[in-house]
Amino acid sequence: MTDQQTETAAPGATGRAADVLAGGPLAGLAAARSLGLRGAVNARDLGGYRTADGRVLRHGVALRSDGLNRLTDEDLDVLTGYGLRQVVDLRSLDEVREAGPDRVPGLPVAEIAAAELSATPITVGRTTPDGVTLHHLPVFAADFDIYVALRDALADRSPEKQRALLGDGRAAAMMVGLYRWFVTDPVARERFATVLRLLAAPDGAPLLFHCSAGKDRTGWTAAILLTALGVDRDTVFTDYLLTNERSAAIVEHIVDSFGTRGLMEEPELLLPVFRADRAYLDAAFEEVAAGWASFEKFWQDGLGLDDEVLAGLRANLLAG
Repeated sequence: MTDQQTETAAPGATGRAADVLAGGPLAGLAAARSLGLRGAVNARDLGGYRTADGRVLRHGVALRSDGLNRLTDEDLDVLTGYGLRQVVDLRSLDEVREAGPDRVPGLPVAEIAAAELSATPITVGRTTPDGVTLHHLPVFAADFDIYVALRDALADRSPEKQRALLGDGRAAAMMVGLYRWFVTDPVARERFATVLRLLAAPDGAPLLFHCSAGKDRTGWTAAILLTALGVDRDTVFTDYLLTNERSAAIVEHIVDSFGTRGLMEEPELLLPVFRADRAYLDAAFEEVAAGWASFEKFWQDGLGLDDEVLAGLRANLLAG
């Protein structure tokens, strides 16, 4: 999968993603551009999105990505060029154990591995004044880790067990449940809130946050951030769904390989897990509306964030 090159303009984009990228009704939002990382095809910049009060997210300060474990030396040079101050890894211990620790400019591999091979939050401080700090903030459900469930289903290679787990809409229902859990679980809420606090801190940006695919935990973090800054809901969904454009080639490759390697008789059962779906993000926002009177109340009471954090985000991330 490391030989899959990222697309810098996502040719073939459709719907709202195409509008953003190709000059349609959302041309003023021309953003979410690829970082051009060979080893992280879903790495992109949130810069360029416009807020309700007419301000614009600055480029190069809030970056979202899939896992950094496959970065090339050239990729590290690209990230160094952004002047990164912080990297946040939202992957679980099992994901890190399976895929490998991040590669982060300027940080020793051994220290990164020691931090990320943990089920609890750990920070690796920068080694130079202008270096990068890594925060491992694992977000996973202890009672049902989707990553572990999928891994076990693949290892078993039983078509019946795989169909029982993923078939007849169960894969999509699993994902909807995950997104609702992002909102209802207090530990998950605290981890997402921590990312926002880090972004809001003096000298907190540029910051890159990521999970494994850069889709679910990363997608919800980006959705909270953009919403808090006043970006309209349609644009929030546009950014979320761009994952399908960025990761299409890798998803196709993985699904095909599961079939050809005999891991799955029906590898298409995995598509609802691998793709971003509006219904998933809708479920998270629905859970917010069910539990709090407004997004502002969710910000305050659900995430435990205040006006000072919002002011820090606006100061660090917005121009105009």
